[in-house]
Amino acid sequence: MTLIRRPHIVLLAMLLPIGAPAFAATAAQYAAARQAILNHYAAEAKKADPNFKGFSAAAGKAFFLAHPATARKATPSCSTCHTTNTHNWGRTRAGKRIAPVAVSVTPSRFTSLSKVRLWFRRNCQTVYRRACTAVEKGNYITFMASQ
Repeated sequence: MTLIRRPHIVLLAMLLPIGAPAFAATAAQYAAARQAILNHYAAEAKKADPNFKGFSAAAGKAFFLAHPATARKATPSCSTCHTTNTHNWGRTRAGKRIAPVAVSVTPSRFTSLSKVRLWFRRNCQTVYRRACTAVEKGNYITFMASQ
């Protein structure tokens, strides 16, 4: 009897021809869901500021890397847990692994409004000690979608 040392590779090889076209459809669905969330935050931003013109990946990057004066000592920035390289795995203060925030690495990121709301609520309070604005959220997602 042959022992298969890496059954996940065998399974992947078996599914790849069948799953490849489905992945393309899923990637398009993820992109559409992400855009719907961005549209939601754009509408909120427009309500708060009628002069709102759109989100900025550069502003999202600055927000991600910022060390706000209000930050907690244990979590002075988003990159404390997520690392400064958005393509890398991060780690919570408790040691739990966090999937990369870059959409190119984790395509399902920012595709569920309820999850996006939950994580922004938690993480904005943890790092910024306040709720993040719609513009900050949209900029952040725009930056991560460009990664």
